[in-house]
Amino acid sequence: MTPGLLPVRPGLCSVTFRAETAETVAAAAADAGLESIEWGADVHAPDPRTAEQVAALSDRHGLVVASYGAYYRLGENPESFPAVLDSAVALGAPRIRVWAGSVERHDADDAVVAAVIDDARRVGDLAGAVGVRIGLEFHRGTLTSTAESATQLLKAIAHPQVGTYWQPSVGLTDDDALAELDAVYDWLEALHVFSWWPRTERLPLSARAELWRRALTRAGADGLRRDALLEFVAGDDLSVLPREAEALRQLAAG
Repeated sequence: MTPGLLPVRPGLCSVTFRAETAETVAAAAADAGLESIEWGADVHAPDPRTAEQVAALSDRHGLVVASYGAYYRLGENPESFPAVLDSAVALGAPRIRVWAGSVERHDADDAVVAAVIDDARRVGDLAGAVGVRIGLEFHRGTLTSTAESATQLLKAIAHPQVGTYWQPSVGLTDDDALAELDAVYDWLEALHVFSWWPRTERLPLSARAELWRRALTRAGADGLRRDALLEFVAGDDLSVLPREAEALRQLAAG
């Protein structure tokens, strides 16, 4: 299958290589044959001016901007979101990744949950007005730490501009991780791709090839083309990116 026709678009999270310059990351991603990139707000695109520069850099290397990887936490510091949105617009990002608060559902009281829901709707309105979507990080330590808590939250938010990312939860078997993907599939925006096993030990992507072959096939099953973004390579080593990118392309091709 030729590039551009894979059921998912193989890409990279720039935070995978926080220690490298944006130029180095973009060049490495393009050289590795990746098609898209999620630029992180912490180092590579922290403000609108830098985001404009990174957008031009992406274009020069033939990379599609997949999303803006923000560290905005719903329900906390709502006054900071307009600056996040301005950076996403300057970047030309179609999506902003945000975090669903700072606690898991079993530790959150009703007021915390309500604040996250209300803020998600608010930022969904603001982003939607300029053609940008919102994707919730699927991550421990938040209200989207499990498929059950994520679906509960997304149903409560019920906003057409708000969906979720997916990544395999730590320690789950392939079947259990894929069951979580199925549970959030109706809201699926993109995937963060990495190979951890049995806990947070970083392995080559090929070490969990069956998981990712099935996950990427599922991600493209409805005909929507989503981004599959490499993250957490072993040792944060830029030299392994060509190998991991090739593995991702092969797995996406089935």
